[in-house]
Amino acid sequence: MMAFAAWLHATAFSQMIQAVRWIIPLLQSIHIVMIGIVFVSSVVIALHVLGRVRAEESFQAVWGRFAPWSRTALVVMLVTGLLLVVGEPAREFSALSFWLKMGLVAIGASGTAAFGRRYGAAKAVGAARFPASARLAAVGLIVLWGAVVLLGRAIAYDVEMWGAGVLPWN
Repeated sequence: MMAFAAWLHATAFSQMIQAVRWIIPLLQSIHIVMIGIVFVSSVVIALHVLGRVRAEESFQAVWGRFAPWSRTALVVMLVTGLLLVVGEPAREFSALSFWLKMGLVAIGASGTAAFGRRYGAAKAVGAARFPASARLAAVGLIVLWGAVVLLGRAIAYDVEMWGAGVLPWN
């Protein structure tokens, strides 16, 4: 993995990202804003399932309002994230926080999308229509998206958090 990171670091595209001083901070800023949009959109959907937010509206209405924001932000987050990896491959590939975050983003996006597939056409109003398993999953998604935010920040402090050489390729 680190050999791939060294190769990627040496590519012309990576060198360009590294050479222009404002690209990494700009990409990080956009990436963080997108994480915020995904987090808020997903949490509003989960809180609706719990009957805590927009309880007077149908799930279909809440989903229709917040899911497009989440989908678009996920795409932009993916693009900026890939560019950040190209610009700093060794930093990302050697960080346990990065890999944990990637796994949780995949689970969180899938879990949030599962609500849409399962209940997206639901026009009934009120949390009582959601089974206990859906409410438990909603709590799990809130915790999961919170962990994504924290792990994203933890990438910069990975060695201090987890220690050196945690990953087998380090």
